[in-house]
Amino acid sequence: MINCTFENGHKASLKHVVVDAIVINGDKILLIKRAPHLSNGGKWAIPGGFLDRDETCERAVLRELKEETGLSGKIVELFKIIDNPKRKNEDRQNVTFVYHIKASGKIKIDPKEISGAKWFDANNLPKQEDFAFDHFEIIESFLTSHA
Repeated sequence: MINCTFENGHKASLKHVVVDAIVINGDKILLIKRAPHLSNGGKWAIPGGFLDRDETCERAVLRELKEETGLSGKIVELFKIIDNPKRKNEDRQNVTFVYHIKASGKIKIDPKEISGAKWFDANNLPKQEDFAFDHFEIIESFLTSHA
């Protein structure tokens, strides 16, 4: 949560805005392994991160993809917005914009952000318990809706 004090002195805890990328290449999906020092460290996830000030969600998702994997991306669609206040394995209450992305380039990871990146066959993903947050469920929902 973000703790804020407004002009009138009122205090509030607000949600973070997060962007995530479902990156598909044929029948493969890109997953990143979160760096050990991050929450859910060592778990698989879809690329993503926090929205920066003065940034649109679309710019943020492409920036996060580039920062984490070295890949350039093109947005195909906004897949969904998740605002569930009780998300699985989440230590903060985030509102997430999940985009379907087409990517190009060669993977080059940033070890400050992730410890690995790998293309997985969409029908042969890691086990659900090996995923960070609710990313396994997000991927399942995407694959079901795009079958």
